[in-house]
Amino acid sequence: MSILINLGLSALFGLLGIVILILGYILFAKLVPLDFNKELGNNNIAVAIVIAGLLIGIAIIVSKVVAA
Repeated sequence: MSILINLGLSALFGLLGIVILILGYILFAKLVPLDFNKELGNNNIAVAIVIAGLLIGIAIIVSKVVAA
């Protein structure tokens, strides 16, 4: 029974992390006056690197919060 509870909690925290990543991306997109989807469609590698760094940074923060 303990394994099922831990599995459910892991899934819940995983979904919570994904939701927080999406919200962080949306907030960043609102704050920066640039159409990221258009730039990614134009194969702008610099924008892709910035977005990847943002998502990795948020993921590290979320993982530390979940681990606490």
